[in-house]
Parts: sequence; C-alpha cells; structure tokens
Amino acid sequence: MSDHGDGHHNGTQITPFVEIDRSEWSRLAPTTQSPLTDAEIVQLRGLGDRLDMTEVAEVYLPISRLLSLYVAAAKRLHDSTMSFLGGSADRTPFVIGVAGSVAVGKSTVARLLRELMSRWPDTPRVELITTDGFLYPNAELKRRGIMERKGFPEAYDRRALLRFVSAVKSGAPEVRAPFYSHLKYDIVPDANVVVRRPDVLIVEGLNVLQPAGNGHRLTVADLFDFSIYVDARTSDIASWYEERFMALQRGAFTNPNSYFNVYADLTEEQARERARYFWREVNEPNLIDNIRPTKARAKLVLRKASDHKVSSVLLRKV
Repeated sequence: MSDHGDGHHNGTQITPFVEIDRSEWSRLAPTTQSPLTDAEIVQLRGLGDRLDMTEVAEVYLPISRLLSLYVAAAKRLHDSTMSFLGGSADRTPFVIGVAGSVAVGKSTVARLLRELMSRWPDTPRVELITTDGFLYPNAELKRRGIMERKGFPEAYDRRALLRFVSAVKSGAPEVRAPFYSHLKYDIVPDANVVVRRPDVLIVEGLNVLQPAGNGHRLTVADLFDFSIYVDARTSDIASWYEERFMALQRGAFTNPNSYFNVYADLTEEQARERARYFWREVNEPNLIDNIRPTKARAKLVLRKASDHKVSSVLLRKV
C-alpha cells in the first residue's frame, strides 16, 4: 500500500489517495461466494471488456462491500441527525457517480456494481442512470454548432441532470429521465427511464465529476455520496476504442437503422482510419481537457492495465 500522487513536498509526495495494489486489494474480498454466475457476468460485460469471475471476486466484490459500509454509515448519520433535530424523515438514496473515458469500461463497472450492491441486505433497490439521456438532441446540438463535440460538457443539459438527481435524492416517488438510443445516436422523443425511490442510484457518464461551471453554484457531483473514476493509459484506451469501433462496424453498424450505417461498408483499413480520426479529434481532447482533470475529485480510482484488468485501486484517505 502506498501514497500516490503528483504533488511533491520536501521530497515526499503529497496526495489525497492511498494506492493499494491488486494482490493486496484482493485480500479484502469478502469470503462469501461471488453472487454472480459466469453467464450473468458475460451479459454485464461491455464490448471488448474481459471481465471474468476472478476479476469480480478480487476487485469488485471488495468495492461493493466497501460501498455497503458507506451506505450503512450514511444511514446512521442520517438517523442521528434526525433524532438530534427531533424529527423523522425518510432516508434519501445513496448516490454513486462513475466517471471515465469513452471505451474505458465504466458502463460495465456501473452495471456490475448495480448487480452486486442489490444483493447486499441494506440496498435491495439499486437503479442505474447514464448521462447519455441528458445529451441535447442532435437537432439542438446542430443548432448550437457543437454536433462534433458530443460528449463534451457543453453537449449536456446539465441543469436537467442536476434537477433529476436532486429530485431522486429528495425522495420523490417517481422521477423520469430522457431515453437515449445508441442505435439512433439520439434522444428518443417521448421515451423515458423511470426511477422510483431506490436505495442506491448509480449515475454513470464521461463528465459526471465536472466542477460547477461559471455562474453555477451546484453541480451533479455535489450530490454524490461516493464517486469512482475508471482510469487507464491514454494509449491503451485509444486501442480499446479502435477495437470497439471495429467490432461495432462488423456488428451494430450493419443495422440499416443505425446512425453509423454509413461506415458499415468501409474496408478494415478505412474503418481503422475513421476510428483513429474520431479518437484524435473528439475523444482524446475530451479526455485530456475535461474528463481526466476530474480524476482527483473521485473517492476511488480503478487503474486498469492494458489487458483491461484492474492493476491497482486508489482510495481517497478518509
């Protein structure tokens, strides 16, 4: 276990994180059997992800156990505060943010944590929302001249996202979010994702740890009880992105209804060139300028090696 960070002070590094390597972290795993089967893990896995039983047992079960401790502590604090104030109020949902680059595997992490946490006794109701639903519709992005900046902070209706999470956190019985179709690459009018009083809400997206913008007092990250950043070397993420693009080009893009159907007939070399172009022009600048700077705001950082497996865990010192 080591302190890890970038700042130096009198020759020693100063950092808010303690770094725990993979072998040490896996020793924290609960002795209980993994609650997931091989088949369930395959269903949770994103394209190109290499998630397996060992990874779930050694990396994600300890995280879900740690999270359940945080949830229990938050509940105790809430109850104590209410009794101090002489009143009683329903407990509000525990909100977890999951951030990281395109193609780094954050969606898989979010889906996996939803499954694992829903099996702990205190948190049977776990809901997952992705920030894709809060992207402005393509027509609006075009009107603003930022269609090619989809995924950048300015492409999202951040006010609507903040209102949504605030409503869930304040205990509203039913809150609706817009629905985003990856096939259509756009918001689907009149389609909703409905969240009903969960014990835990997981909010997954590229820029969920973004600080408040100019003139805004509050940001969605201010409503998180816990946050996770999925990290890897830029060169590794670039190659994962390219491989994922190639897999989609052979799969989903061949669907005539797909927004990306125009790429289905490219040769392999042309498709790779297109993937590298998207990475270079859109995804890498977004990672460097907007996403990676938010890593220091996370409570826990999962650092992945080039084979997609988690090599170390950085936990913010409590």
